[in-house]
Amino acid sequence: MAHLIDLHFQGHRGTIAAFLVETAAGPVLVESGPATTLPALEKGLGTLGFSLEDVRHVLLTHIHFDHAGAAWRLAEAGATIHVHPFGVDHLVDSGVLWKSAKRIFGDSMDRLWGEMRPIPADQVHACEDGATLEMGDRVFTALHTPGHAKHHIAWQLGGDERVIFTGDVAGVVLNGGPVQPPCPPPDIDLEAWRQSIARLRACEPKTLYLTHFGAVTEVEPLLAALEKSLEDWCQWMEKRVGDKSASELIPLFETYVRDGLREAGLGEAAMADYELANPAFMSVNGLARYLSKKKKKANT
Repeated sequence: MAHLIDLHFQGHRGTIAAFLVETAAGPVLVESGPATTLPALEKGLGTLGFSLEDVRHVLLTHIHFDHAGAAWRLAEAGATIHVHPFGVDHLVDSGVLWKSAKRIFGDSMDRLWGEMRPIPADQVHACEDGATLEMGDRVFTALHTPGHAKHHIAWQLGGDERVIFTGDVAGVVLNGGPVQPPCPPPDIDLEAWRQSIARLRACEPKTLYLTHFGAVTEVEPLLAALEKSLEDWCQWMEKRVGDKSASELIPLFETYVRDGLREAGLGEAAMADYELANPAFMSVNGLARYLSKKKKKANT
């Protein structure tokens, strides 16, 4: 069983989660959230009877700030951080990652994400595809699942529970709303994402734990809807990206996304939560970059 910790990102409920799994070797944390949510993480751990110092292992699905921004603080408290090999250098020297995010978020960096410090190299463990981590009586398996990011891992928890912690590869589902594919730059790859969805299916999980947000037991309907949403968003962008700039596309795409949420029965507050967890402008930039790379590849 996994305990969900709501990180109350920017004061909102149900947008970013971390998950705690109790093992015979102590608590294991999946995702750290950003540094701005550290108070909520500490409070959530405390409610479960633990402190930051009790967490000896943190499993990151990838190194985007909403998933990994506070990992340095858990490392300071003594934890080992487990991550995709491509993410190791960015955690050990976080300057490049910070500068890259700064180009996207500008003056909102501190408000959204807070501080990110480097982590000592001996506290960062690279997990190859299929690697297993034995934590007391529990076993976690690293499933490399690119598509949202090339350095993405879905963590499978062994045993009869058949649980997978999906990070972003299974999409964003908030407030009982529809599933959205988060498509930020620079690594969006729809072909790889479809293969990763197929890999999740092949594991036949009973429950998916989404960082955005919570447990999903209707696995196949979710994955089928995600595939359709990926295709719809890509087709929408493909029809327009050659004729308009990103600045022109963003308000149009924001309207398209909001219309879809409204048709699904969501109100203004729920739509605001989706925008917070999965900003539409980032998917414009990510999908435009993906389509440009795909076009160049086809022409070579």
